Amino acid sequence: MTEDTRSNEDRALTLRTIAVAVLVLGSLWGVAEVVLNDTVRAAELPFRAGILTGFGMLTMGLLLGFGRRPLAILGVPLVAVLVKQMVVPILGASVLCKANSCIAVLFEAAVLAGVATVAMRGIGKRTIARAGAGAGAGLLSAVPFYFVGLAVAPCAYLMSFDRAGGFAAFMVQEGLVWAAFSAVLFPAGYAIGARIREPIRALESRRPLAYYGAAVGVAAFCWGTAALAIYAGA
Repeated sequence: MTEDTRSNEDRALTLRTIAVAVLVLGSLWGVAEVVLNDTVRAAELPFRAGILTGFGMLTMGLLLGFGRRPLAILGVPLVAVLVKQMVVPILGASVLCKANSCIAVLFEAAVLAGVATVAMRGIGKRTIARAGAGAGAGLLSAVPFYFVGLAVAPCAYLMSFDRAGGFAAFMVQEGLVWAAFSAVLFPAGYAIGARIREPIRALESRRPLAYYGAAVGVAAFCWGTAALAIYAGA
């Protein structure tokens, strides 16, 4: 086997591993958006959006620590959005029903991917850089969400900020909260991803059927749980 062949196989293995990780982590984020959202709302806990943003940053941080590929982050919210949009076939709802939360998820990932691309060297070396990247991504993603959310599918809560000084109030009330949760949970996710990187790759290499079976099982469980939660909450 030539060096080029071995390099191509290693690269393919890495891409397969990351693709599976995207599926699993996106499914976890999606079910959290459905179940955790309803749980926090029912318990009347504060900072619901911050908690959900933080969980998303946890999953994306885990992928970055595991795969070290910033642009791969963009795949995670796509899976999460598909999970959330099961309201369309299950309840017959419009895709706009969950438009705001889907927009938030996509902006969080897009901004984080950009930040990570620019600051990956520092993120890989220092915890403070990871906290800064998470906080910056959480805060910056609130900016486009405010304007796009109001334009596309404004909910009553977001509409309450559609006033003079509303943007500044939103950034203080929501943007800073998103940043705070992200500053804690993004570095935590990165640390977990870095720690499991080699054990997961070893498992995939030695027991591929067990690895892929477990990944598909986790994803299926997440999608099934989300579907039941959507149906039960109808």
